[in-house]
Amino acid sequence: MAKYEKIADDLRARIRAGEWGPGDRLPAETPDLTGQYQTSLPTLRQALAVLVAEGVVDKMHGRGNFVRKPRKLVVRTNERHQWEKDRARQPEETRRQTGATEHDTGLTVLDLVFKAEFRRIEAPESLAGLFAVPAGTGLLERTYRTRYREEREPFNVARSYLLYDMAEASPELLDPSREPWPGGTQNQLFTIGIELDRVEERITARPPTIEEADELGLKAGVSVIALRKISHSTDGRVVEVSDVVLPGDRTELVFTTPLSRW
Repeated sequence: MAKYEKIADDLRARIRAGEWGPGDRLPAETPDLTGQYQTSLPTLRQALAVLVAEGVVDKMHGRGNFVRKPRKLVVRTNERHQWEKDRARQPEETRRQTGATEHDTGLTVLDLVFKAEFRRIEAPESLAGLFAVPAGTGLLERTYRTRYREEREPFNVARSYLLYDMAEASPELLDPSREPWPGGTQNQLFTIGIELDRVEERITARPPTIEEADELGLKAGVSVIALRKISHSTDGRVVEVSDVVLPGDRTELVFTTPLSRW
């Protein structure tokens, strides 16, 4: 094991043991840490770079190295879709009390900051194929960014697509100022007479784009989870497609599969 790796291991162990807590500044690189580990500054900085990449330490130029405060964890389960369907027909007062993000994070509506942007686009081939419409058909693209009030970056970036003509049946669905919508997309679809039969999710992991890394506050080496959600109605149509980019360092995906008994 290289010397910088041994130093990184020791610093990581000391942080986990509570010698420095979240938000605490580590001792100065020089002379403190270089002296403690009897090493050169470049080797020490290699060790710190490992911890920065892992999300254990934040390096703030001109201020030093700090133990990173844990980000709010998002636990997304496949049971959330039935939970959303069960509440889609509830009274508005009930639906306003909590939403999918609150369900996944344990936070309340007052803890969250919502941002929604809507625009009409022409369906590219990939989306047109899913919706079984010609390329160029009008789609309503809705981009959502929701963050915890105590953090700067959103939990994820979600882009939801509906057929524009279908959404236009209820003008309220075209209005971003009505977001967050009580009851979410399943209630929106219910208002225009659509019930979901199943939700298909396709998940991959990949390196983030430069824009994604910046927007989600990702450190070097952290991947994103790319999730495509395809919602099918009870009459067999694809009625909504969502592309969600989730940060890999603070998202947990949980899949529970009930098994029939012998």
